[in-house]
Amino acid sequence: MEATIEVSGLRKRFGPTVALDGMSFSVQPGHVTGFVGPNGAGKSTTMRVILGLAAVEEGSALIGGRPYRSLRDPLRHVGALLDAGALQPGRTARNHLLWLAHSQGLTAKRVDEVIEQAGLGSVARRRAGGYSLGMRQRLGVAAALLGDPPVLILDEPFNGLDPDGIVWMREFLAELAGQGRAVLVSSHLMSELQDTAAHVVVIGRGKVIADTSVAELLAAVSGDRVTLLTGAPSEAVRVLSRAGATVTASGQGALTVSGLGAGEVVALLGAGAVPFSEVSAHRATLEEAYMELTRDAVEFRATR
Repeated sequence: MEATIEVSGLRKRFGPTVALDGMSFSVQPGHVTGFVGPNGAGKSTTMRVILGLAAVEEGSALIGGRPYRSLRDPLRHVGALLDAGALQPGRTARNHLLWLAHSQGLTAKRVDEVIEQAGLGSVARRRAGGYSLGMRQRLGVAAALLGDPPVLILDEPFNGLDPDGIVWMREFLAELAGQGRAVLVSSHLMSELQDTAAHVVVIGRGKVIADTSVAELLAAVSGDRVTLLTGAPSEAVRVLSRAGATVTASGQGALTVSGLGAGEVVALLGAGAVPFSEVSAHRATLEEAYMELTRDAVEFRATR
């Protein structure tokens, strides 16, 4: 089966609320695609539609060219983690996975393989009800992998993970994509996908805002800005502003300069005898890109 997800023109309402407003994007094999947007943007609803758990008024969602409900032995085609808490707390993790495996004609050997893959070997015989949220996330990933599927859909898999767990999850997702799988990972925080996602679909209010490679997105958001490190920020702002630049503080003693190239900044600081330790082309973070793209799509925002 081809490892792709194709979402086309999804429209859905919950009463008067428009949840999906023409949602369209694709997920290709061989890399992690980040699916990001503010809470309430439509991420979970879209994933539920892809997995046949919610109906739409218009549009289609296909896995390998077919709707989910037409798949025989679906765990062999697509693995999903939508809710890490959706398990029987009285069962051990291993028994939870054995029950799922039996429903799909999979073996106990496969259960033990995914337990090791998910890093649960030492706690597999503990009752899942005593698991932390991070451990439940790992168990959910193990369940998604049971059928060795070419497509994976994970909704907020970083929730509840400690810093070591976040690093593990990033590396694990990259490994799965490196095996040629199509991996769709939703998050409301772009920073969680830093160094993992090669492609990103940014949504807001049920629509796609951006559908591009991470490299192209960062280049577009970085623009012509320059990062400046100086021990005399007030003098630097005065000299550069006089030359027509826009200068903003960006934390940790750094200034971000817009409207002038790096060479021009160096020349102006030199002429004004303003000390500095570094001038470099600004490279936006995924978090900056996300905040800029979704500024107008956040439904509830704190006021100052």
